[in-house]
Amino acid sequence: MDDLLELLRAGLPAEALITDPDVTASYAHDMASFCEAGTPAVVALPRTVEQVQHVMRTATALRVPVVPQGARTGLSGAANATDGCIVLSLVKMDRILEISPVDRIAVVEPGVVNAVLSRAVDEHGLYYPPDPSSWEMCTIGGNIGTASGGLCCVKYGVTAEYVLGLDVVLADGRLLTTGRRTAKGVAGYDLTRLFVGSEGSLGIVVKAVLALKPRPPRQLVLAAEFADAAGACEAVCRIMESGHTPSLLELMDRTTVQAVNRMANMGLPETTEALLLAAFDTPDPAADLAAVGALCTAAGATAVVPAEDAAESEMLLQARRMSLTALETVKPATMIDDVCVPRSRLGAMLEGTAEIAEKYGLTIGVCAHAGDGNTHPVVCFDPADADESRRARESFDEIMALGLALGGTITGEHGVGVLKKEWLARELGEVSVELHRGIKQAFDPLGLLNPGKVF
Repeated sequence: MDDLLELLRAGLPAEALITDPDVTASYAHDMASFCEAGTPAVVALPRTVEQVQHVMRTATALRVPVVPQGARTGLSGAANATDGCIVLSLVKMDRILEISPVDRIAVVEPGVVNAVLSRAVDEHGLYYPPDPSSWEMCTIGGNIGTASGGLCCVKYGVTAEYVLGLDVVLADGRLLTTGRRTAKGVAGYDLTRLFVGSEGSLGIVVKAVLALKPRPPRQLVLAAEFADAAGACEAVCRIMESGHTPSLLELMDRTTVQAVNRMANMGLPETTEALLLAAFDTPDPAADLAAVGALCTAAGATAVVPAEDAAESEMLLQARRMSLTALETVKPATMIDDVCVPRSRLGAMLEGTAEIAEKYGLTIGVCAHAGDGNTHPVVCFDPADADESRRARESFDEIMALGLALGGTITGEHGVGVLKKEWLARELGEVSVELHRGIKQAFDPLGLLNPGKVF
């Protein structure tokens, strides 16, 4: 420990190192349940690339594991500390280095908060689409590490589609530049995409070149009520089959709607079994909403209510954004699943989840990025109740098994971390796992970067 601190202090200012165990304990884990976390030896908060390189050179020299962190809003345990590690928090590297309206790019450090970037580029008439529900807190570096998504994915895609290039500090302290800042480029292997979603297991992202889009018109939102989830899922299929391109297509079940109302008095319709939110940011959103409203009615909607203006639309979006937080008030703890299935199997996914909830006698609320089949079943439980905790964990695993059986994936945007690493091998298969481990060995031969995660 003394050697570690002495070497770190040689290249970092005093304020960039935290050793007080009461403080370092607050950096030990992210927001996931059922994920073990160790005790870090020290927390480093660098402000420069050179300081990150110094941390990694020190870690390599002393063979000390390093756990990279952003804002710790993740839901898979990917940012959890291991015993004796250096927690490398990138939140102090929070500068927006460049915004180019001509090239339609932003160049940012990893600690930039998603919402801060979104507002900054908006001032230039530009738009950064990825918008996780935690966008007011989560960082771009964390978004890149977990390949996060958000509410807009149905039209605009996920984080990976907006990362053009990266500067990455490797395990031995070398600086690697990947990708490009041009609109096109196919030189060499696509190492940029390899780092996106790698959860800090291959290198430390210290700069990102991000693609931007022209700012779209303000979107309008429609809310459709359904007497059952099957009808809402049928509406999703009809909307997508008809060729519509909504900017948002989200689903909240009755449990979620009631939780949001209890927390924030939003006035959502509590008698509905499923609430579908559809939005368009087209030049004539009202016409698009009318067409989608008709499809919802044909699928069995009991009420279809278009928002009258942008303010009402924003209220509905806020209700959806607070879904996960609201479900945390149902019981003392939650496990948030992240299973993505083909849109055509969305109804079967929700039906199966309801059967699992009944089987285990648990409250499981579901909110979903319905337009891309990404469901978030939230298992609500009391961790002080050993039997309920056991049932919660078993139900969580059954939900993942259900997703795979329906042709889906165990994670659409939250990542693997600690929580799902046993399931990753089931999804990938033996050959793929072997190749993944070979890639990890090439980038991190000593196994120092985020050990115990992903594999």
